[in-house]
Amino acid sequence: MNRLTPIPLLIAVALCATQASAESVVPLKGQTSQQTQIDINDCHSIASTSTTSTPQAGGRLKGAAVGAAAGAAGAQVRGRQHDELYERVDDDRKQDYRQNRAKETAAAGAVIGGSRQRQERRAQGKTEAAASSSAYAGCLQGRGYQITP
Repeated sequence: MNRLTPIPLLIAVALCATQASAESVVPLKGQTSQQTQIDINDCHSIASTSTTSTPQAGGRLKGAAVGAAAGAAGAQVRGRQHDELYERVDDDRKQDYRQNRAKETAAAGAVIGGSRQRQERRAQGKTEAAASSSAYAGCLQGRGYQITP
């Protein structure tokens, strides 16, 4: 009995997946295969250059700064809720307490800022992929081709 080994099976699956996402370009104005290939390459380069953007940076740093400010302010507010006790505490201890709270919330803010930055990058990547695909299809259609998925 012939059994398929995992490697050829994986190759077959990969080829099927590649074929499923392929699109066909049909020349409508009698373009030669050479001209079609030139147009495809040109449209690929136009689509890739028209949608590139610089990624946003500093999400963790911004989150840490916001977190530190919120932590210090929160510590101050909590201390003021108990004025009679807060006034008796040494200024150095108050400062230590505010700094510790600021450090804790800065760490949390850095995590949240980094998470938001990753989410924004993913969304931006999806938007750029859609824009690139649209630019590519529009370019080829403008040159007299029909694009079918």
